[in-house]
Amino acid sequence: MRKLSSTNFYNQTFLEEKCRLNELINLLSKRWLTEVMFSIEEGNNRFSSLKEDLQHISDNVLADRLKLLEQHKLIIRNDNFREVPSRVEYSLSATGEQLSELLGGLCQFSENEMEFPS
Repeated sequence: MRKLSSTNFYNQTFLEEKCRLNELINLLSKRWLTEVMFSIEEGNNRFSSLKEDLQHISDNVLADRLKLLEQHKLIIRNDNFREVPSRVEYSLSATGEQLSELLGGLCQFSENEMEFPS
């Protein structure tokens, strides 16, 4: 939880109100978020397969990132299976697919054009 009276909160709020891109960058900067999206795009559509693909992510962080992605309508959660135990599958929404394509381009740009200190 953010402290609502902090300077950091006011600064972030200002930036988010100035341009929606700042809000998107803040969302994407959360650790593991983009990797969860990419993993879903690659076909890992169940919690267990995501966990297996992203070996070092904790259950709590994975669950949180899935909730965030669903909240922002970047993934779709499908739990309409009548199975015991219950089954949930995730897929990218149309918006999530668009964002993933843009992020793929940024990945290529960062690998081919950017130089980062070691």
